[in-house]
Amino acid sequence: MSGPTNNLASDRTETAKTETPKRVLLVGAQGQVGQELVQTLSRLPNLGTVVAVGRKELDLTDLDAIAQQVAQVQPSLIINAAAYTAVDKAESEPDLAHCINAEAPKALAQSAVKCGAALVHISTDYVFPGTEGSPRTETDPTGPLSVYGKTKLAGEEAIRATLDQHIILRTAWVYGSQGKGNFLKTMLRLGKDRSTISVVADQVGSPTWAQDISETIGQLSLRLLNEATSDSASDSASDSASDSASDSANDSAGDVAGTYHFTNSGVASWYDFALAIFEEAQALGIPLKIQTVNPITTADYPTPAARPAYSVLSGQKIARTLGHSAPYWRQSLRTMLVEFAQAERAPAAR
Repeated sequence: MSGPTNNLASDRTETAKTETPKRVLLVGAQGQVGQELVQTLSRLPNLGTVVAVGRKELDLTDLDAIAQQVAQVQPSLIINAAAYTAVDKAESEPDLAHCINAEAPKALAQSAVKCGAALVHISTDYVFPGTEGSPRTETDPTGPLSVYGKTKLAGEEAIRATLDQHIILRTAWVYGSQGKGNFLKTMLRLGKDRSTISVVADQVGSPTWAQDISETIGQLSLRLLNEATSDSASDSASDSASDSASDSANDSAGDVAGTYHFTNSGVASWYDFALAIFEEAQALGIPLKIQTVNPITTADYPTPAARPAYSVLSGQKIARTLGHSAPYWRQSLRTMLVEFAQAERAPAAR
């Protein structure tokens, strides 16, 4: 009788493991990408229940609070969409920027190790100097010019040194309808108030819709969790593999974990982006006063923090992983502005 009893006990244990509810801890839920992620993750029930926290619920300068939050939620996946993104202000607040962009991601990674979670972390094109004239790949040398870029790179390095099951997603020139402000919102505001503005024309990058970033993170997260589950099952089935796994930590994370670049496809200057915003907005009937946009140089518009002159990121790796290329930047801009215009008209209709 002892044999069947032990088998039944084992079956109950495996069933309990299988039925353990999955949770996703979304950090930075009130930002422009974070708010999009709340919507995207709600459409991906296989990821689990989403626990979304913003700065009111979680102070990222309090490392103990980070550990407590993760321990309380016990997530299978952590998505960090939070960052100190005030690029110019960071030059005068380097300690605060480092705490939020470097120490907080490290604390999230350490907590992820303790509870067996995977981590998805958003980073930036600012880790590169922008002096090259070709799209940057994930393995190209970094060299940030600003405090913001340096602290974001430090956050990346801390995660890589701490946790195998991670994805670092570098992106650039992010805009959207959510969050406090971005280049698109600034242009629309200025375009409603002024007939003439000047915009930098010698910085080049890929305008990227926050919703496209969110959808990409959702796809990568599903793959990362599936991989983590497979790795965990393999480890349970063969304890003898643990020694060899410790000798090849990067390999243990499989093919999905690692660093990726994602932006919308295509290239534009800030001047090009501004012209496109106004053209698309006017076509949709969004009221604007703007008549003239003048191109200027970076030298004509000095800022406390140096910006990369060339911020184009190669999307070849992520296209191979997901099986499709990113939408063209102007296509996403048009789609976003259609939704934005509809939302603007909705209150008036009521």
